[in-house]
Amino acid sequence: MVSFTVAAAQYPIDRLASWDAYEAKLTRWVEQAAAAGASLAVFPEYGAMELASLDPATMGDLAGSIETVSALLPRVDALHAELAARTGMHILAASAPRNDADGRFRNAARLFAPNGKSSVQDKLVMTRFEREQWNIAAGATLRVFDTALGRLAVSICYDSEFPLLARACVEAEAEVLLVPSCTDTLHGYWRVRIGAQGRALEGQCYAVHSPTVGEAAWSPAVDENRGAAAVYGPPDRGMPEDGVVKVGVEGVAQWVFAEIDTAKVAELRADGGVLNARHWMEQPGALALPPVEVVDLR
Repeated sequence: MVSFTVAAAQYPIDRLASWDAYEAKLTRWVEQAAAAGASLAVFPEYGAMELASLDPATMGDLAGSIETVSALLPRVDALHAELAARTGMHILAASAPRNDADGRFRNAARLFAPNGKSSVQDKLVMTRFEREQWNIAAGATLRVFDTALGRLAVSICYDSEFPLLARACVEAEAEVLLVPSCTDTLHGYWRVRIGAQGRALEGQCYAVHSPTVGEAAWSPAVDENRGAAAVYGPPDRGMPEDGVVKVGVEGVAQWVFAEIDTAKVAELRADGGVLNARHWMEQPGALALPPVEVVDLR
């Protein structure tokens, strides 16, 4: 069982003057989290789209923005790997469109461990704008990640609104669900927040929510961003009565820090006031769950 500090980003989308400006920004954010004692830093869905501003010729074009960001991913990932190793932190990088061998783009969140290992979770259920405007394809593989901090899973934004995905991860013994998001309205923010809280309740686990915030009028992709970072748990013994471990001020660029203790997950799953995780299959119509791949990042 592990106890550690998590940092959930309320991350602003900035217009960047250069790669050096991006590197300085990301380094500053990661170093601030590390200085506060965080062992895990969680960045939001599509936070990487700010990199589209590095190409002024295409940054106002949706397809061009997606291609620009995807082309920069190897460089972005190398920077995250270096920062994870240097700070000793686990880092969930802001998700980004990745251009795959089949010519389709997928929304990819990459998890970096300080020992140099890394892996990826693709978004599995696409929103309307991803299907109808962005032409982003769905991923196919659901994963859980064994780390020095415990077993983690990633549920990108809309995925958190579909219980069977998180449930499969819980059955695979995930203790902490990371929920990066990008929503342009408070309606969207609350959908993801309610989803994250629902998954924490059902799975008797933690959910760490990290959204984009602020305005980026130059971008056709992430021009408006609403949300508040938070850490949620099941409303049961040893947890807050409302299940809100910590929540930020909506719309403010900031880190939100909270303590995670995976021993509490084990205790509640074994002997909580309710036993949601254990009683899942007693629901009429409970379905077979999707397969889960276990990735060792220890």
